[in-house]
Order: sequence, then C-alpha cells, then structure tokens
Amino acid sequence: MAKVTMYSQQVCPFCDRAERLLRSRGVDVIEKIMVDTDREQRALMVQRTGRRTVPQIYVEDTHVGGFDDLVALDREGGLLALLDEKA
Repeated sequence: MAKVTMYSQQVCPFCDRAERLLRSRGVDVIEKIMVDTDREQRALMVQRTGRRTVPQIYVEDTHVGGFDDLVALDREGGLLALLDEKA
C-alpha cells in the first residue's frame, strides 16, 4: 500500500472521517503531522499545499487535498487506483 501522509490536528472531525475512509480502503499506516501543536509544520503545510485547512492528504507525493477532495476521488473510483498505483 502507498504511503499516506495527513496534515491534521487533535480536534478535527473531518480529519477523523478522512482517516476512517482511508482505513476502510486498506490503508494501515497514516503518517499524521499535527499542525495544531507545531507552528513550523503548519507553515510548511501552507507552503506545500497552498491551503490552510486540515486535513491535507498526500498519497506518496500526490496531493489529494482535503476531506471533500478525498471523498470525491473515492466516489470517482480514483482513490483505490491511486493507492495501488503509488504502492
């Protein structure tokens, strides 16, 4: 399975829902970068993604986007393909 990285924060229902969706698609390990406890990581997230909201999800080096983007990709059938392609 491909490496998944998620910029997150401790209290974030969308982060929780994104994690549940990813796990339901077979992702066992999600590297979480907690931006609410590390200002440097938040600044890096904004620089890397151009967005300020969490979650921000990467599959390997592909930026999926936030929760809504993840759900849309899954509904289109692209999430499993991306996870398999990047594995």
